[in-house]
Amino acid sequence: MLKGIPKCISPQLLKTLAEMGHGDTIVLGDAFFPAASCARAGGGELIRADGVSSTELADAILTLMPLDSVQYPVLIMDKPESMSDLETPVWDAYKRIVAKHDPRGESCVGMIERFAFYEAAKQAFAVVSTGEEAYFGCLILQKGTK
Repeated sequence: MLKGIPKCISPQLLKTLAEMGHGDTIVLGDAFFPAASCARAGGGELIRADGVSSTELADAILTLMPLDSVQYPVLIMDKPESMSDLETPVWDAYKRIVAKHDPRGESCVGMIERFAFYEAAKQAFAVVSTGEEAYFGCLILQKGTK
């Protein structure tokens, strides 16, 4: 048993986070996200986190992993214009979580169009399939140093 590791971080996820290098990305896909096919397409690791919300997992990961110094080390999947009225409270939750762990606050969180997100996910080091049921509850985290 290890101390200080959040309970939602599985041994497989902990190993993956340790293996990631500076600039590598990890995707937290919601329950609707094609995590397996995106991971398969790019040769990234597929990690299952069924029953765990992406907000809980993002908070846990960011207790262990620093964000990159690029302008937007966190990217949230944006919704299409046709769904502009759809409420997305999960986005505010992500921004609060990032602000809790990074001194830049929510200014280091960017938005990425849905299909561009899919392409970026295919290049990720790992893709995590979470149990998140919020619409557009997907994000990408880019690992930094210290």
